[in-house]
Amino acid sequence: MDEQRRQARGMRTSTRDLEELRERLRSWLAGRVGAPVTISRLAHPSGNGMSSETLIFDARWTSGGEGREGREGDGVGQGREGRDGGGGGGEVQEVRCVARMAPASEAVPVFPDYDLGRQFGVMRLVRERAGVLAPPTLWYEPDPGPLGTPFFVMERLDGDVPPDVLPYTFEGWLLDASPADRARLQRRSVEILARLHDAPFTDGEMAALRPPGAGGPALRAHVDEQRAYYEWAHGAMRVPLLERAFGWLEEHWPADPGPDVLSWGDARIGNVMYRDFAPVGVLDWEMATVAPRELDLGWMIFLHRFFQDVAESMGLPGLPDFMRPEDVCRTYREMTGYAPRDMEFYEVYAALRHGVIMARVWHRRIHFGEQPMPADPDDLVLHRHRLERMIEEDRHG
Repeated sequence: MDEQRRQARGMRTSTRDLEELRERLRSWLAGRVGAPVTISRLAHPSGNGMSSETLIFDARWTSGGEGREGREGDGVGQGREGRDGGGGGGEVQEVRCVARMAPASEAVPVFPDYDLGRQFGVMRLVRERAGVLAPPTLWYEPDPGPLGTPFFVMERLDGDVPPDVLPYTFEGWLLDASPADRARLQRRSVEILARLHDAPFTDGEMAALRPPGAGGPALRAHVDEQRAYYEWAHGAMRVPLLERAFGWLEEHWPADPGPDVLSWGDARIGNVMYRDFAPVGVLDWEMATVAPRELDLGWMIFLHRFFQDVAESMGLPGLPDFMRPEDVCRTYREMTGYAPRDMEFYEVYAALRHGVIMARVWHRRIHFGEQPMPADPDDLVLHRHRLERMIEEDRHG
């Protein structure tokens, strides 16, 4: 466990200078609010996330009534505390912020592109139309000039997030919780998916979330996009296990994939902020897309299975009765009236998708000298043995 902590501390997630970023961010925000701005030291969050670069900071300024106070959709004025500044009659604005920006190219990004404007729009859409508690959005800057890349700023929320490092199956508040509290957290987490999938988004809103140039069934487009991502992420290096898994998908393709919905794409409890075991923030929308309902369900189920396997490999009990497939699907059916189908396919697909991402993350660590390249490329897949069992066992009897 100490080695896990050491590796987490040593994992590089940014190549940018935070003090330089702070000054550039201060200058940019002053222009947006029309007043001098004070910004706290920038910090990276700990525990979760290695994709977009995330910065935490507090901003403070005094508005005098004549400066720019925002326009419809700008987000200015949301999530801030104000008080009389005295003297000139201005109001002191204090905003607790999180900024998300694409990683620098030299940081060996996990994904080939980062459409931050799309993420910003999805977060606003699901909050306003589905009642899903994505963080309130504040500002989006498409111009790469101010910080060297487009970015957006959202309100910082308070709560507890089940950590990835060390995994919540190892230690912490969720592991220590009572079975009743964990059951409540599980049910409320599934409710996020039920609410999102049942929301009445328009055809135009759904079309904007499909992969560029995609036509035909959403599941086919999603798998094709994942195959293209695998080719980009690993280049000339082949990962035979992942390629066998792609073949397994084709052999077990659902006869009727079911209705398409707005899919969160990264539906897992590590992307939810909780207070008293109820969600108060639903985070990380960069993988949002259009797909069958089961895509999110399979991801939520498998990601817990992944962390449970890690705990068991270390001789720890973990949470074996948490996020079980039959429980998650039963709860979802009760909430929506829809019975999930072909879940074997979607759980394997989740394991494959996670394998492609994590193999890319390990390539990144190799690039920065944090670990050597394994002799067997299948070892880049951290859950290698689980995925092997999933595609090699004859589960149809």
